[in-house]
Amino acid sequence: MKVIQVGIGGMGNAWLGAAQRSPKVDFAAFVEIDADIADQQAARYGLDRALIFRTLPEALARVAADAVINVTPPQFHREISVLSLEAGLPVLSEKPLAGTMDDARAIVDAADRTGLLHSVAQNYRYRPLTQTIKRVLDSGMLGAVGAVHVEFYKGPRFGGFREEMPQPLIVDMAIHHFDLLRFFLGSEARSIGARSWNPPWSWYRGDASAVAQIDFASGVPASYVGSWCSQAGETSWNANWRFDCERGVLRVEDDSLRVQRLLGVGEGGGALRNQHSQPEIVPLLDMAREGQDYLLDEFVDAVNSGGSPATSAQDNIRTMELVFGAVRACATGETISLA
Repeated sequence: MKVIQVGIGGMGNAWLGAAQRSPKVDFAAFVEIDADIADQQAARYGLDRALIFRTLPEALARVAADAVINVTPPQFHREISVLSLEAGLPVLSEKPLAGTMDDARAIVDAADRTGLLHSVAQNYRYRPLTQTIKRVLDSGMLGAVGAVHVEFYKGPRFGGFREEMPQPLIVDMAIHHFDLLRFFLGSEARSIGARSWNPPWSWYRGDASAVAQIDFASGVPASYVGSWCSQAGETSWNANWRFDCERGVLRVEDDSLRVQRLLGVGEGGGALRNQHSQPEIVPLLDMAREGQDYLLDEFVDAVNSGGSPATSAQDNIRTMELVFGAVRACATGETISLA
């Protein structure tokens, strides 16, 4: 498959690397509006400078391609994705699907209208840790999930568009954890309440901290607390998780997964008490490919077979509804129905 990558700086590095590692993908061209970035990346990755164009229409007019990888900032996702689909090219896009719900719906409409695949890079789904969590939950060893709690604390200083976004934590980071909640629970969110704020020391223009309460159609409640301007005590990027289950608890702390099982009920201290096993570390699954490498391989196979990956735009719109439901909840103070 010959692809045009639109955006080769920043997160573009991850896709340049994934495509160069893939035996299934070659580059037809690149699009980069910043000439300095184009020069730097051409030297770093050995790219043909003559194949780096300033706009996607220029690239489409000059080269033949089979697909587009969209690595632009969110506000440009609709323009690039719809143009690509209407030019007959399937799209693999960085998350979020789009910068607004209207733009996200327009992309889904374009994918439906053209019958072409648009896939979204929810790369956190395809990591050994998250795949292991999913396998443990689906195995039934802990029984039904009763509630989920997620904690995320980081203090990255990206510069660029993230530090200018109105809701950087929710739209650019919590989106991963919200998408994982859908993935882990196999259920869609029914409603969300949320509050966001920006600590006085924050280097972000928009709110970099938030809490949320999400109710899923399965009946499982989930709570979320996070910050992108934490000064210490950081979690991993995957966040810390606690799943309270029918027959025990699954906990993730610092990318280590532990389960503790309910053994039974017995007397202790003059009262009946639950008796538990010792916490057991669960070894992580081996994955031949993960993250962007997995997504790119899955995308190529889906295009060739006519299949639909788990993170197609038609599915990922549900994650977007959850994300922008949180944004609306923060703005209005109301619990937002997602039904």
